Amino acid sequence: MAAGEAPVPVAEAIRRGMAECSPAERKVARVLLSSYPSAGFETVAKLAARAGVSGPTVLRFANRLGYRGFPDFQQALRDDLDERSASPIDLYDRHRADSGTEPVSGLGRAAAITGDTLERTFDALVPGEFDRAVDLLCTRRTRIFVAGGRFSGLLARLLAQHLQLIRPGVTALPEHDAGRIEAVSGLRRGDVVVLFDYRRYEEPTQRLAALARERRASVILFTDAWLSPIASEADVVLPSETGSPSAAFDAMTPVLAIVEAVIAECAERLGTEASARMREVEQTGRELGLY
Repeated sequence: MAAGEAPVPVAEAIRRGMAECSPAERKVARVLLSSYPSAGFETVAKLAARAGVSGPTVLRFANRLGYRGFPDFQQALRDDLDERSASPIDLYDRHRADSGTEPVSGLGRAAAITGDTLERTFDALVPGEFDRAVDLLCTRRTRIFVAGGRFSGLLARLLAQHLQLIRPGVTALPEHDAGRIEAVSGLRRGDVVVLFDYRRYEEPTQRLAALARERRASVILFTDAWLSPIASEADVVLPSETGSPSAAFDAMTPVLAIVEAVIAECAERLGTEASARMREVEQTGRELGLY
């Protein structure tokens, strides 16, 4: 295992393994992802019934993912739940307990961990999901609303500000409730809501996702490899790895890398429309004496 690399979360293992599954096993995978992680704690018989397959199919699915049996699969889910709810102090204490006499981390170690985390993030991304995100963000006359959490809100604003430069109709939702209510009160079908949600997943962001689904708007989710609860209802899921040089905090560099990739592809896709929009914004800035 590479420096800073953690075991592959169950949800990510399911997503990666679906391509190699039989049609019946893919039914099991879809049920698990649509009600993750609660569906995984049901009995084999009940999970099989929900998926419309046999009990042995569920067991074969667990084995295909590399688990020794269904109890082993469920134990991995329990471990995932611990990881999903880990706080910075939990991560820090765990690092101190595991490090022993390990030398003090330096620049070289940080570079190795960051490089490995970026590589694993892009390796795990599903090209179709990335393309679908760009399609939604480049659809003409679509209104786009972008929001994040306590820390991921910084990346949400970065995405929104860049999109605002290359297309109209983009709103960075305010952090306070009153401002959000006013901004999304007219949310409707055809709109796109882009959400950033990372462990420990935030209830206000989940409420925005629920409202978007109720209003039949599309949802693009940036999340971690453990997958926010929003993932089961999102139209597009773009997960990133969390391996970080920090003992206490998850990496945000992979999220930034995905955001920059999305911005670059959107600018390329919009082409002359993007350049015309940037000229318009630039001219308005000069008229206001800002540039």
